[in-house]
Amino acid sequence: MTEPISPAIPAATLVIFRDRPSLAPELLMVERAGSMAFAGGALVFPGGRVDPADRTLAQHLIQQPADQTVLEEVAARIAAIRETVEEVGLAIGLHPAPSADTLATLRAALHAGGELGPMLDELGLRCDPHMLTYFARWRPAHHLTRIFDTRFYLARLPADAAPARVDETENVRLLWATAAEILAHADAGRAQVIFPTRRNLERLALFAGFDDAVDDTRRRPVRIVTPWIEPRDGIDHFCIPDDLGYPVTSEPITRVAHG
Repeated sequence: MTEPISPAIPAATLVIFRDRPSLAPELLMVERAGSMAFAGGALVFPGGRVDPADRTLAQHLIQQPADQTVLEEVAARIAAIRETVEEVGLAIGLHPAPSADTLATLRAALHAGGELGPMLDELGLRCDPHMLTYFARWRPAHHLTRIFDTRFYLARLPADAAPARVDETENVRLLWATAAEILAHADAGRAQVIFPTRRNLERLALFAGFDDAVDDTRRRPVRIVTPWIEPRDGIDHFCIPDDLGYPVTSEPITRVAHG
């Protein structure tokens, strides 16, 4: 297996479930602006880089000396929460639930370059990273794009959440759809999904709802997924491990969409 290229850029993304009685859950996706250097035009989950301010807030929340592994994990959760506020205007993992005006103030401040920690203090809010469930971690090793070390988290859409709204900067639209519907759009050429997103959608399509996804996730170890290239039946395939819950673990490299 190819070793990851270093250094990778720490990042985090949030898979938000909107459960529906007797129906497959819908997931929130955003479409990246075509001009973006990474995954331009692709459907992705809300998320982005882990910023230094995320690590500062993580250290404040931990309130005791922590090793680098713990600090990076909490910082990634904070980044997923912050990016979700910025990109789609949803307050996942913030308490108490902010009013529409408070959320708009926070979102505008983050877009203007403000830091999450000081803004939460000013608005009387707190961040609870443990509201997220750690689902997966991907760190590619190819040379085709910049390399992100991305943690994927799960969260349930709060019942009283305001409608999600796209930021219209890095992303141009958002949609709620089932994992199967998104994959069907991609297969029909109506949407673009990159390799990690496709594999995670295939896995997410197995779940009847948020609780089902969490139960399955907690039964499995989270290991770094680093795809590798391997010839199969004379054709090079992009491959991932077969013991992490993914129903599809290889794809011909000619069909793989990178960021």
